[in-house]
Amino acid sequence: MQKNFDEWNEVKKKINKLDINRFYHEREIWWAKIGLNIGNEQNGNENDYERPVLIIKEFGKNICLIIPMTTSPQKHKYRFNIGLIKQRTASVIISQMRVIGTKRLINKIQTLDRKNFIQIRKNIRDLF
Repeated sequence: MQKNFDEWNEVKKKINKLDINRFYHEREIWWAKIGLNIGNEQNGNENDYERPVLIIKEFGKNICLIIPMTTSPQKHKYRFNIGLIKQRTASVIISQMRVIGTKRLINKIQTLDRKNFIQIRKNIRDLF
């Protein structure tokens, strides 16, 4: 698949110019513009570069640690099912965890229950 990095670069320039501060918390699931990425890195969708993400850690008002989410039923040792999100079975892909600027956050979807969140953090610690 040919990727249009030039188009994504133009979108990034617009995101960077935004003068917003998102009010967010750990455990929240947000739509975020995670973009068009290299190789097997998780991309946003083809039309607007968006994907749901789980906020794992706050690092201040402008930066946070996120995990991209998927509704793909594919099994993998680094994917963990978190149940229904907007009536669709969803998983987090902890191998794709990364830090993003909060300007990429678009809108909050919901807050993940504590039990699932604690299990995901345990799975992250178990990676090391």
